[in-house]
Amino acid sequence: MPLVDLVSVADLCRVERSGLGAFNVVHLDHAEAFVEAATGAGRPIVLQISQNAVKYHGALAPIGAGVLAVARAADVPVVVHLDHAEDVALVQDAINLGFTSVMYDGSKLPDDLNRATTRAVVEHAHARGVSVEAELGEVGGKNGVHDPSARTDPDAAAEFVAATGVDLLAVAVGSSHAMTTRGAQLDLDLIGAIAGRVSVPLVLHGSSGVSDEGMRDAIAAGMTKINVATHLNKIFTTSVRDYLIENMEVVDTRKWFQAGNDAMAAEVTRLLEWYAAPDPAPVRL
Repeated sequence: MPLVDLVSVADLCRVERSGLGAFNVVHLDHAEAFVEAATGAGRPIVLQISQNAVKYHGALAPIGAGVLAVARAADVPVVVHLDHAEDVALVQDAINLGFTSVMYDGSKLPDDLNRATTRAVVEHAHARGVSVEAELGEVGGKNGVHDPSARTDPDAAAEFVAATGVDLLAVAVGSSHAMTTRGAQLDLDLIGAIAGRVSVPLVLHGSSGVSDEGMRDAIAAGMTKINVATHLNKIFTTSVRDYLIENMEVVDTRKWFQAGNDAMAAEVTRLLEWYAAPDPAPVRL
């Protein structure tokens, strides 16, 4: 199945009021595990590489090319997406490499500069058939501080989408990046208000800090793309730690990596099904 652009699958999910799972790839194994999970769930998926992950690898091309190869071999629709890129040059690199979606994050910039730069990114990306996500109202936690108090104004959101032409909009509604517990309380009324004012699907960053029930409520209120990273990293690390404690003699890295990948894949399958189905019982982790 060919790679797909983000806006096409996000629009379908928005219409059916289901959530589109978007999961951050740090190692190539993650992409393989996530696609396996999406295949099992029979759902589309977004594979995300963040600017921080690019810094970790030293360049976008090696990890990006590998993830693209995994996506092209998939049996379900897969979007390969650049996440939280504050560097316009990195956005251009991703588009040139073959990514089907990018997020330009100018949320720290003054409003006028954010709008102008985002608009330029949109024009460049759309000319090449690439979807663009942006953020309005900086979601807490990216600098190591959990601040769920930030809120996106619905009228400002509508104006920003109209001014920039972005395809999806990440908004601040009570979640926070990098949370290792799942107690964040989302402002469901605000989600509904923003969804009623903007013409594009909404994105929830910091979903790792939201409970299963909270995620279902957010999707029902108007959220579409659901970003998950820390929650899966926690599962991976716990599984690897347990495996190595129980198998002290193992030195083959593939074996303990597989333990982590299997645990993540199972959780991604569960989350994709949870975001899509009407009322299954949540699994407590």
